[in-house]
Amino acid sequence: MERKQRDVAVVSESVDESNDLVTAVPPVGIGTFRTGGYECFNAVVESLEAGYRHVDTAMAYENEAAVGRAIEASTVDREDVFVTTKVKGYPEFLTYEGMIGAVEGSLQRLGTDRIDLVLIHWWHPDGNMEGAFGALSDLVKAGKIDHVGVSNFSIEQLARAMDVSEVPIATNQVQYNPYFHQDEMLSFCRDHDVLLTAYTPLVNGAVADDEELSRIGAGYGKSAAQVAIRWLVQQEGVVTIPKTTNPDRLRENLDVFDFELTNAEMDRIHDLEGPLWFRLTSDRGAITRFRAAIGPYVPKRIRTAIP
Repeated sequence: MERKQRDVAVVSESVDESNDLVTAVPPVGIGTFRTGGYECFNAVVESLEAGYRHVDTAMAYENEAAVGRAIEASTVDREDVFVTTKVKGYPEFLTYEGMIGAVEGSLQRLGTDRIDLVLIHWWHPDGNMEGAFGALSDLVKAGKIDHVGVSNFSIEQLARAMDVSEVPIATNQVQYNPYFHQDEMLSFCRDHDVLLTAYTPLVNGAVADDEELSRIGAGYGKSAAQVAIRWLVQQEGVVTIPKTTNPDRLRENLDVFDFELTNAEMDRIHDLEGPLWFRLTSDRGAITRFRAAIGPYVPKRIRTAIP
């Protein structure tokens, strides 16, 4: 598939404004995956003080209550914070009544009467898509959520969701970073006015040691991580949610709007493949595909030995 030439404008300035989420969601948010309790609370408070206005959580993370308390405790008004949460993709939640109950639970845990964006975290083949999106549409009409989206959906699943939902599908949250490309998905999202929200933008810290990203960053006085984040938000229709609990890293990840990568640099970053371990263990890597194909039939001592 031919890659589209990237526009160097920041997403909030470059996407068709018919998707009102574009003007509502800040292009860099704070992710909270695998954090909880006081660690999550402190990270969210610190991020809001640092200037973040976009916080991502999920039912599966079991930290919605900590996120809600952090927003309440911060000096930033709730109306100025864009909150995203996700409903587990279990069949019991992927029905009309199940989705209503799940979102009501998130509202209670977050301690708010409205959620800016609710995503279905992943899709299960036993779910009822008409029922689930019917519930989300009714929740929008009731004023309990502002926007509806999906996460980890394939193009086919996203197209079906768009077909059955009464309200626009605002975003698809997927893994996207310099080592894991989503060209076909991004093209589809752009063509249908859907934002792509990139998670794992820093590849769990692996980009920090990337020599090419470091070389590019040196020319701007920026780190490899900042270059990776800039590469994402400089693309049309992309926002991202890097996760860290380090106060210095929080500020660094947000400090990416005072420089602009050239088209040649954008292409060089796109062509990165990443370290061997990532190529083997990523979602499409050989080891991951092997484990998915063999599953529990591999002896436990071998399964645990494979990263």
